[in-house]
Amino acid sequence: MARTSTPDDELAQARATRWWVRGRRVGSVERAGKFIDDVGFALLFPAPRPLGPSLWEAVAGEDAEPFADGMGENEQKVWGWKDELPRRGLAWYGAFIGGRGTLLSPTLLAALYPGDGELDDHERLELSPAAHELAAALALEPMSSASLRVLLGDKNKYQRAIGELQKNLLVTTAGVEEQGNGWPATLLTLTCEQFDVGGRADHREAAEQYLDTMLDATPAELARAFRWPTAKARDLLNELGPSMS
Repeated sequence: MARTSTPDDELAQARATRWWVRGRRVGSVERAGKFIDDVGFALLFPAPRPLGPSLWEAVAGEDAEPFADGMGENEQKVWGWKDELPRRGLAWYGAFIGGRGTLLSPTLLAALYPGDGELDDHERLELSPAAHELAAALALEPMSSASLRVLLGDKNKYQRAIGELQKNLLVTTAGVEEQGNGWPATLLTLTCEQFDVGGRADHREAAEQYLDTMLDATPAELARAFRWPTAKARDLLNELGPSMS
């Protein structure tokens, strides 16, 4: 007896198409930029939660497991593009959705960015002293992750501070800086120095992009993705209406 498809099956199939899992693979950084521009946001690598598109699946397909055989060709592409996409202004990158590595299109970034697009945007947000210190340093010039760790003098303190700045969309990567030995260090800069942001926050537009990408979403899912109160997410989804959900 043939298995009858369920609404969940149909949604999964529709998402696979919407998230570029089906069809031609993403094989260049330029096409990766087009992918991010189309879906609005994507995790670097897939995760069961938070649910969403991933650059890895667009590159390697839905059945490939990242790093199953070490740092292969696809892993090198995805890992390198997380720095190259922001350097070219094609996508913002940082730990955002669920605290995981996330790429945002410039359009969605502008709709979510909390500040005025000024070097001192961090001063108007409630951040730790360490996060303010890093933001102030980056207002002077882009710096490598290695240099910023030295500035704070504590690796864990640095990780917490840079995480604060990224979840508030204040900092992004901007390429890499070669080191004497080992892997190149990620170069970090203020988001407002790398992208056209500030004074254009539009959470209704952001919610619409999320729903367009996810095809179906609950208020709790939207709230978790963009760090909004659930009541706010519910109101925005209600505004968008049943035709969008």
